[in-house]
Amino acid sequence: MNNSAVVQVGLYLLVLLVLAWPLGRYLADLFEGHLAERCPRLAASADRFYRLCGVRTEQDMSWWRYALAIVVFNAIGVVVVYALQRLQTWLPLNPAGMAAVEPGSAFNTAISFVTNTNWQGYSGEATMSHLTQMAALTVQNFLSAATGLAVAIALIRGFVRRSAAGIGNAWVDLTRATLGVLLPLSVVFALFLVAQGVVQNFDAPREVTLVQPVTYSQPKLGTNGQPIKDAAGQTVTESVTATTQALPMGPVASQEAIKMIGTNGGGFFNANSAHPFENPTPLTNFFQMLAIFMIPAALCFTFGHMAGDIRQGIAILGAMTLIFLVMVAIAIWAEGQANPLLTVLGMDGSGGNLEGKEVRFGSLQSALFAVITTAASCGAVNAMHDSFMPLGGLVPMWLIQLGEVVFGGVGSGFYGMLVYAIEAVFLAGLMIGRTPEYLGKKIESYEMKMVSIAILATPLLILAGTAIAVLVPAGLSSMANPGAHGFSEVLYAFSSAANNNGSAFAGLSANTPFYNTLLALAMWFGRFTVIIPVLAIAGRLAAKPRLAVTSGTLPTHGPLFVVLLIGTVVLVGALTYLPALALGPIVEHLQLIH
Repeated sequence: MNNSAVVQVGLYLLVLLVLAWPLGRYLADLFEGHLAERCPRLAASADRFYRLCGVRTEQDMSWWRYALAIVVFNAIGVVVVYALQRLQTWLPLNPAGMAAVEPGSAFNTAISFVTNTNWQGYSGEATMSHLTQMAALTVQNFLSAATGLAVAIALIRGFVRRSAAGIGNAWVDLTRATLGVLLPLSVVFALFLVAQGVVQNFDAPREVTLVQPVTYSQPKLGTNGQPIKDAAGQTVTESVTATTQALPMGPVASQEAIKMIGTNGGGFFNANSAHPFENPTPLTNFFQMLAIFMIPAALCFTFGHMAGDIRQGIAILGAMTLIFLVMVAIAIWAEGQANPLLTVLGMDGSGGNLEGKEVRFGSLQSALFAVITTAASCGAVNAMHDSFMPLGGLVPMWLIQLGEVVFGGVGSGFYGMLVYAIEAVFLAGLMIGRTPEYLGKKIESYEMKMVSIAILATPLLILAGTAIAVLVPAGLSSMANPGAHGFSEVLYAFSSAANNNGSAFAGLSANTPFYNTLLALAMWFGRFTVIIPVLAIAGRLAAKPRLAVTSGTLPTHGPLFVVLLIGTVVLVGALTYLPALALGPIVEHLQLIH
């Protein structure tokens, strides 16, 4: 990386740590109940709210009851989001007169937003009414992020508690996550975005006059609404001159705020964070990147505070940061190179690879944004990943495939990294011939079975789904690009769905019955085949006593453990996905330089 890149990445990490440290302390106080003890009036208001909802706050749930509550809560969310899409044409706050969303797309979108994936096979400004954007998509942005945060806290309790029967109350944790963390942060961030020029209203699209008329060709339609063909079977086109443009309006800033803070990624507009109404300035771009990592980074400090040893959280944060820095360096270097196929035509490549990027961000900020959103489970994009150089596109794809544990999503990345930490201490125990333990809890066969399920479930969904898609006609018919790049698009789609990221390589027409169904299944099982084993681990660990530290205990707060944890994450990712990556971005890179 050049000096400019070093300064910008360094500034980003510095501001991130300054924000994450106090937030981590706040999260620990909130979920341990200390905040309620310090604010009796707040506690009294919360108790009245819980009684109104019929929640017994004193009830400590076993892991399976906690998991059942989480799954049922999210299943209800799927039904509500699906219904709002299908009924939007008859509901209020639909000034553009949007029709009901097609069943297959509505099903896929409902699963997508409930699982914190936010995969979008549609154009938001041309498909969803204001009510659907707010009551369905934005609400689920809060609740899906709250789900991940609750599960992460439950797993931390598993390590912290001793001989306990439960891991907390799911309803209390979901409420605290939503009302105590996500909502206040989103309100502040939304006001900042509005001040920077992000749209926030309930208006219908506004017709504006173009500075310069635009002439373009389009298919000529017959009375039946279908394109007219000539005697040779070719589509007849006609020239059209446009003098006006309809600018879509709506409650954008409020959705944009939780889209970033909740690491959701579902944009109000099809262009997502490349759209000037969502991300108008370099300043909003910088703060959107901060918002994505803020809670995931803070959870590392929360872990340290709740475990009674801040060094434990710093070790996890250190492993995440080191992997992140390596991936950022590769992506920035790759996107800083000119495309050799363009330079041979005499085009200037001094600005790097600018294809598919916004000039106001440039190749550096686009590459950094791409790494952040795929290291986290956030599908927001400010550039077209499909237009990245092969190695530049490999970085976000591989970060997703690692399970997005490098900071990761709100809660989901942290509990994913703790799963890898359990595997790391297990491997260390095998090497030294000692029963592995982490934070004083023995890691036994039951925990390792759950760890295996959590780690292997998503690769199975990704690789099996990709294999099916490139074998059957329904999958192949949606591919616009042949060869290695087309394969990369399919592999990226299933990686993004199963790991609940939501970004796309594009070039793949995924809004079809085949992909809507298959990707929806990948999103649902990719979410809950990890959450349920994680909660099972939490319940088993909470029931165990805490062992005393001895001379034979592996320290899990020093550089040795950080290296061991990084090695575990990288080796599992490399061994699992390297053959598939070799068929996609790696061979495409070799073809490009050849």
